Amino acid sequence: MCKVSLSAMTKEELKAFAEARGWPAFRAKQIFSWLHQKRAAAFAEMTNLPRAMQEELERACRIDFPAIARKQVSKDGTVKYLFRLFDENSVESVVMKYSYGYTICVSSQVGCRMGCRFCASTQGGLVRSLNAGEIAGQVYAAQKDIGERISHIVMMGMGEPFDNYDEVRKFLAIISDDEGLNIGMRNISLSTCGVIPGIERLAKEHLGLTLSVSLHAPNDTLRSGMMPINLKYPVADLMAACRAYQKETGRRVSFEYSMVQGVNDSDACAVQLSRLMKGMGAHVNLIPINPVDGSPYSSADAARIAAFQKKLALLGVNATIRRRLGADISAACGQLRKEVQTEMKKHP
Repeated sequence: MCKVSLSAMTKEELKAFAEARGWPAFRAKQIFSWLHQKRAAAFAEMTNLPRAMQEELERACRIDFPAIARKQVSKDGTVKYLFRLFDENSVESVVMKYSYGYTICVSSQVGCRMGCRFCASTQGGLVRSLNAGEIAGQVYAAQKDIGERISHIVMMGMGEPFDNYDEVRKFLAIISDDEGLNIGMRNISLSTCGVIPGIERLAKEHLGLTLSVSLHAPNDTLRSGMMPINLKYPVADLMAACRAYQKETGRRVSFEYSMVQGVNDSDACAVQLSRLMKGMGAHVNLIPINPVDGSPYSSADAARIAAFQKKLALLGVNATIRRRLGADISAACGQLRKEVQTEMKKHP
């Protein structure tokens, strides 16, 4: 019998699960608490459940929280994890310390099928999507390891969240539940490479999180060369979806813009970008990219990035330069997983 993932169930799904077995409703709350507040790794740890119930859970279910397979610590304090999943696949997460506390960048898929040219995550294609418990488990394991509360989440790790919408939505319900980790939606940012149906669907949910769009180029010619998704959802359509999202939710959209030397870092690109942002009050994150093996791109230098930011400011666009973290530990998303896979091929 194929076991179901108990850790991937929301509280409402656990209630239905318990009801189908004739268990009292309070048992679902107990199980949810054991999984998402106490972070139980085994059913035997759920000591306020009857032994027969523990045994039934053991027969029918599994707990999918990932385990730390490898850890790297940067000189700037950034911690990168490679997590091993129940089926021996692996994903990455990064924990960063800021003045307001700790933020974790989590993955939603093993690999990615979006094909962005500057990203290590997509080089091996998509293996599979994560379930909600596997996404939440990255937060739990990292928090336990660093011994500090993680207060903010960014969904900018491996994978495209909107390519795994249902499980991502369940993860958001689990992680924000007041009987779980209780991280507020305003402390969560979700990043998409521009999957318009996902943006439209999220808008209708009015969750209160921050939508971050990986734009990276101000026109179709450049963006299609960097991000194949643009061939399906071109810049004009994407910006229209972002404006509709803002109108529907009242929430400002944030835009990610990786600064690639000689590709999208010219003053002309800054002018085009400012036209896209006109009237939105949007925020642009300028990102010095980390080097990725196999990618033809390299980061623009600090002076060029600063000049680009200044040009945007003169044109009325609010832009900040993201602090580069973890460059000494291969912090570019997907790199650690790729390195370990290469090692395993050399030394099986």
